[in-house]
Amino acid sequence: MDRPILKTIFCVLLAAWGWVAVVQAQAPKPTIWEQRAKERFKRLTSKNQIEISQAQPQDSGLKKRKLKPRRILVFWRCETFIHTSIPSGNFALQEMARKTRAFTVELADEYSVFNKKKLKDYDAIIFNNTTSLKFEDEAQQEAVLNFIRGGKGIIGIHAATDNFYQWEEGAAMMGGQFNGHPWTAGGTWAFKLDDPNHGLNAAFEGKGFWHSDEIYQYKPSTFAGPEELRILVSLDMSKEEVREPLAMEQFEKFNKTYGPGPREVPVSWIREYGKGRLFYTNFGHREETYKNAAVMRHLYDGILYALGYTKHDATPTAELPKVAPALAPERGEAGN
Repeated sequence: MDRPILKTIFCVLLAAWGWVAVVQAQAPKPTIWEQRAKERFKRLTSKNQIEISQAQPQDSGLKKRKLKPRRILVFWRCETFIHTSIPSGNFALQEMARKTRAFTVELADEYSVFNKKKLKDYDAIIFNNTTSLKFEDEAQQEAVLNFIRGGKGIIGIHAATDNFYQWEEGAAMMGGQFNGHPWTAGGTWAFKLDDPNHGLNAAFEGKGFWHSDEIYQYKPSTFAGPEELRILVSLDMSKEEVREPLAMEQFEKFNKTYGPGPREVPVSWIREYGKGRLFYTNFGHREETYKNAAVMRHLYDGILYALGYTKHDATPTAELPKVAPALAPERGEAGN
C-alpha cells in the first residue's frame, strides 16, 4: 500500500480516537445514586470480611437482663462524594450486631424511610458516611428532629457532618459541618483523649494514640463547640506531624478562618438533644478503620449510649473543670 494512503488512514484513525476521547471527557458523570454507587463500590473480599469481623466487640458488655435487641436504621446514601469505605462500615455494623446481639441493623438508602410512621420502628439512626443529604420535604426533616427530641438516638460516622447544607436545624443537631481536611487519609495522625476517664473512651485505656484516617475541621459558623458538646477525642496538636499540614500552601486559606498556628480539632463528641442522644465520630474514612478494634469499640460504646442502653455524662466540656488530656505517645513509641 502506498505511503500517502497509509498516512491518510493513520490520520483518520488518530482523529477518530481523539474524537472519542473528547466525547468521553465531556460525558456527564452519572447522577443516579444507584449507578454512582455501583461504579464506586467494590465487593468485600473474604479476607476483608474476616478482618473486619475480628475487629468487632465479641460480646455486648451489657447485663443479660438488658439484652432486648433494639433496632437501628443505617442510612448510607450520598449526593456528592461517595466514600468507598461505606460497604466496610455497613458490614462492620452488621457484624457488631450479630456478635453482640445488643441491636439489629437495617440498611437503607431511600429517603422514604424518613417518615414518622416508619421511624417509630427504630431506636436509633446511623448516618454512615452520608454526604450532602437533601430530604424531600420538611415533613422528613421534622420526622428526624422529633425522633431524637422524643428520646431516641442518632449516630454519625465520618462524613455524617458533610451534610444538611440546606437544613440549618439538621446541621445544628449534628454539631458541626465539614470545612476541609488538612489531615488527609494518607497520613497517620496523633489523637488525644480530652476526657481520659469518660466511659465512651474506655476502648483507648486512658492513652492517646496514632491512627491513619482523614480528619475534618468544622465551619466556625455551624460548629457547636465545647459550649454544647462533650468533646471526647481530638487531634493532638502537641505533635509536630499534626501541626505540619497547617503550614502547607494548599491549606493557608484556612488561616484566615481559624488563625495561624495550632487549634483544637475535635474528632468524637456526644450531646443530649431534647430527650435523645447523639454520638459522632470523625473516624471512618478509610476501609482500614473498620479493622481497628479500639476504634470499633469506641464506635460501639457510642452506639450503646445513643440507644440509651448506657448512661454517660454529656455535660458540655466548657461547663466542666479542666481535665488534663491524655496525649499520644511520641511517634515510634509503644509500637506507633
